Amino acid sequence: MQAEHPFVLTLAQAVTLGEGLQWHAPSGRWWWADIEGACIYAWTPGASATLQVRLPERVGCFVHGRSGALVLGMAKRLARLTLPDLQATGSIAGEPVEIAPVEAAVATTRVNDGRCDRDGAFVFGTLDEGKPGQPRQTIGGFYQYSMSRGLRRLPLDGVAIANSICFSPDGRRMYYCDSPTRRIMVCDYDSASARVSEPRLFVKKDVHAAEPDGSCIDAQGCLWNAEWGNAAVARYAPDGRLLARYAVPVSHVTCPAIGGPDGDQILVTTARAGLSTADLMARPLSGSLFGMAVPAALHLPEPLFNDA
Repeated sequence: MQAEHPFVLTLAQAVTLGEGLQWHAPSGRWWWADIEGACIYAWTPGASATLQVRLPERVGCFVHGRSGALVLGMAKRLARLTLPDLQATGSIAGEPVEIAPVEAAVATTRVNDGRCDRDGAFVFGTLDEGKPGQPRQTIGGFYQYSMSRGLRRLPLDGVAIANSICFSPDGRRMYYCDSPTRRIMVCDYDSASARVSEPRLFVKKDVHAAEPDGSCIDAQGCLWNAEWGNAAVARYAPDGRLLARYAVPVSHVTCPAIGGPDGDQILVTTARAGLSTADLMARPLSGSLFGMAVPAALHLPEPLFNDA
């Protein structure tokens, strides 16, 4: 199933591993991370320059707070980052302040995907970076962090690569995946208690090359998923039916988000990581942002972290 209007180049970049894309209405900017580059970017649509926030270590995911600060899921810790100007451009050094360690006793894991639930708690997962020559182990987990209750592990099975974390419009269902299994799961979710139901299969990827990466939910409750290795973003109905698959000009597609000044754009981050020299020569725009138009009625604002 192929769409008529595939993604086109929005902002040329060469990030190693773009992730965590989000539209932040208070600043009027798109924000995303380069995990391996240990930095966060922000860009105002139509502008020629970006803001690059350099960090002391890798950042797997991040969320904006109601206070204006950012909460970062860094490699082995949560941290708070206050930027002096969310409208700035150029390159600046970020100075995050640690909130809590994450899996400090497990040497090979790091924080990966994450976002806020509908109540403003930060939900994120970890992955196993593995040992040279050995497969990843299913030792990663899922966590929830809130100002009132601190850091709590969600009672979900271990994963090798936690991904696709997003929430239904009413906040009562959580979607997630373990990328190597090519299955996106769904469970009932309660933010206050950090409890989940027995997970059930939402969708099994029908393309062998496609691994589910980041996902977002639209106002109709449909899930948009970036397909790593398949040069596409897929949209699924709330019952798991594939509605459309939209082509992206590069293979490693990582995280979609709906937003923009009028709420009528969907953008997606991409990656250069894992590509050979020949692959990069064939697809030199890998690591850039790509986008396409969508109906503004699909825009569902992402919640801000409840810190104020």
